[in-house]
Order: sequence, then structure tokens, then C-alpha cells
Amino acid sequence: MDHLLGIVGDGFVMLAADEKVAHSVVTMKDNQDKITVLDETKILAGGGQFGDVCMFTELVQRNLQLYNLRNGYPMGVKAAAGYTRTEIAKLLRKNPHMVNMLLGGVDKHGPALFWIDYLGNMQKLDFGAHGYGGYFALSCMDRYYRPGMNIDDAKSLMKRCIEGINQRFLIGGASFKVKVVDAQGIREVDLSDVQVAPEAAGNAMEQ
Repeated sequence: MDHLLGIVGDGFVMLAADEKVAHSVVTMKDNQDKITVLDETKILAGGGQFGDVCMFTELVQRNLQLYNLRNGYPMGVKAAAGYTRTEIAKLLRKNPHMVNMLLGGVDKHGPALFWIDYLGNMQKLDFGAHGYGGYFALSCMDRYYRPGMNIDDAKSLMKRCIEGINQRFLIGGASFKVKVVDAQGIREVDLSDVQVAPEAAGNAMEQ
């Protein structure tokens, strides 16, 4: 029941993930941070089997730190995404892990968001989603996303997507943690005070 959302803006990437951990019909936790800080410029949102997610995201985090220590500089965002994709593909052939991910970061090439699934598929996107929430959020993103969005517009879009999920998904009421990575580093953002402008009747926002 994980919901992972990602948006690329003007110099930043914003990721959001729900905080619920469930097993069968039981809620185990409702305050789990599913967005792992890989280093100062990269974050990784993971969803799937909770044990697999914890193990794999920590594996990626530790190996990126090891790369930094050995080479004296961090791995680029695209290289980190490629490494992550390769490792999940290797596990698919030995010990499959049910982990779907959104990796976002900023480097000398600018902000980038990569969509990675448990089969080792990877794609660079301007916006993306994993989980049941993606069925609702992707249509909203497709309609309202604009390249080069500023941080306030991205917050408004993210909140619109979250409200859509909680309103329309069978199991609503999920709380979300939202993080932003940019040239200044990584920070958590609060969407509680963000206002979502009502849509004019019969009119769609122009692209």
C-alpha cells in the first residue's frame, strides 16, 4: 500500500512517501520515514516488502558512502541510479527483493529523478510515482506539471496529488513525509499550510 511521488523542479527534486507500514490487514507503524538520505545530494524513496526495502536501501546508502571514501568525491546522480538498478537486477536472479524506488538528486548536471522498479527497469523522468497512489497522482501530475516549476508550485502540486490519493483511494487518510534536495542540501518540508488553488469549472490549467 505504499505511495511514492516525485517531482523535478527548477534546481531541486521533491519526493513524498506515505508513512504507513502494513502487514496483511494490520498496520504495524504509521510514522515510518521511507525516504532514505543517501548523501548530501541524493535521496531514495523505497516501497514494497518492508524488510526488503530496509535491507536494500541501506545497502545502497552504505555503498555510496564507501565509494565517496575510496575516491574522495561522491557518485553522480545518474551513476547512483545505474548502480541501484544493477544491484536490484542482480538480486532478481539470486534472491529477489520486492523494492520499487524513486531516486532524486542534484549534481553538476542539475536535478534528476529516476524511476526504478523491482525488476531492474529504470527511467529518467520529470515526475513519477510508485504504488496504488500512482493511479491517481500521475493523471494529476500530467495535467498540472510544468518544467522548471518553483518550489511553491511544486509544493502545491504535491499537496494536490496527496489530497487526491486520500480522497479517492479505498484506504485513505495516509500521512506523508516530503523531502526536497537541492544545491543547499536536503530538508523536510511541511505541506500543511500550502494552499491548493481550486480549478475553474470546465477549464484545465494551460501547459
